[in-house]
Amino acid sequence: MIATPDRTPLPRTFFDRPVLDVAPDLLGRVLVRSTPDGPIALRLTEVEAYDGQNDPGSHAYRGRTPRNDVMFGPPGHVYVYFTYGMWHCMNLVCGPEGTASAVLLRAGEIVEGAELAHTRRLSARNDKELAKGPARLATALDVDRALDGEDACAGPDAVFSVLSGTPVPSDQVHNGPRTGVAGDGGVHPWRFWIVNDPTVSPYRAHVPRRRRT
Repeated sequence: MIATPDRTPLPRTFFDRPVLDVAPDLLGRVLVRSTPDGPIALRLTEVEAYDGQNDPGSHAYRGRTPRNDVMFGPPGHVYVYFTYGMWHCMNLVCGPEGTASAVLLRAGEIVEGAELAHTRRLSARNDKELAKGPARLATALDVDRALDGEDACAGPDAVFSVLSGTPVPSDQVHNGPRTGVAGDGGVHPWRFWIVNDPTVSPYRAHVPRRRRT
């Protein structure tokens, strides 16, 4: 018998921990995005950890800026960034306030509101593709920079909340190099995913962008 996912919201203390503890523990949890058209709920299946000024792959490696300010806390807030001039990506801030760490939400299974998600992800061929990758996830949930700094622990009327869901047993969680991260940051095996889950995105190593001549 499969247990019904726990719909208890995760408290701020869940996020107020080291990023490498929070990241794998987010797998199986349910992120709820409230919209004027109704809720979209996503079971998290793939994440990546970024450890601020200790991590060359992090946006906060070189210190605090207006772009990454939310990463410095408080924990439980949403950090949204814009990349490649076209895509948004969503993170959940963790660790004590004043330090910069966050978990990138890379993929998930839409468990509620799939029809609404399809209106935002018109190219998705099926439900499994709706949030298969961080940009697709943000698009399916209608996330952009306007939501940067939202509090995912603010209560039932908040734009985002994270429910307890069904935590994934450790033997069903794998980890490996982060996708597309270059340089010294590329060596960290801080990508975590649920084994054999069809919504997990394929791994891609960093490919240097060609400079225009």
